[in-house]
Amino acid sequence: MSEGSTGAVPGYAAYEFDLPAALLEGLLEKLAAMLPARLSWSAASAIPDEQGVYQLFLDETLVYIGKTDSEAGLRRRLARHAGKIEHRKGLDPTRVWFKAMRIFVFTAVDLESALIKRAGGVSKVAWSGSGFGSNDPGRERDTSTVKDDHFDALHPIDIDRPIDLPLTTSAPAASVLTSLKDALPYTFRFQTRSAKSKTAHADLLDTILPAPPPAATARTLITHVVGHLPPGWQATALPGYVILYKERRDDYPRADIIARS
Repeated sequence: MSEGSTGAVPGYAAYEFDLPAALLEGLLEKLAAMLPARLSWSAASAIPDEQGVYQLFLDETLVYIGKTDSEAGLRRRLARHAGKIEHRKGLDPTRVWFKAMRIFVFTAVDLESALIKRAGGVSKVAWSGSGFGSNDPGRERDTSTVKDDHFDALHPIDIDRPIDLPLTTSAPAASVLTSLKDALPYTFRFQTRSAKSKTAHADLLDTILPAPPPAATARTLITHVVGHLPPGWQATALPGYVILYKERRDDYPRADIIARS
């Protein structure tokens, strides 16, 4: 072999491997070959709680792309989304499907953004950027206006759905509210002793409720509780969650005042 005259260093070359692009193409191929599963609590519980990405479909239309983080793996993330689609107006949860993929080489590559970009951008993935993946925004955001294209505006919670929550004996209001909070698929937040306390407000601890009517919904149970509280309490249904505070306010956007004491 003779030495070349191209100016390159003899016996040396450089090769740059595009890991993100190769990983994206392989991931897309694997996802396309997968069959989806219905999004439900039971289906999510069977998924390992590992790092990865996932897609949600409404019927056959891709509506959401997500990734896990250090606090929640695929199982917990999908379980939270399974609750998110329950008790929503205009949304049949049996229409929602998912595909989830564990990724071993993950942290250095933003696959969520790459998948959304490949799908045509956020505007082409209906629930991405709509607040679908958000947690409880907290007390300071309760008066924030929910935009028309927000998931909670498109599919507000339905507080008139039947709830399987047998309460056959008298109990403190705090106990009933805690049981209801655990049973609902959406956030139900009620007042505590202070902003950082996890202990219920004294009125909720001191008020003993008779057994509620047997046919229960979130509305009937909350109305039952508020009807026995001291004056000044208000239960409010916002588009995505319910709050119960010792207050009287009419300035919550898109609000349904459930009951006042």
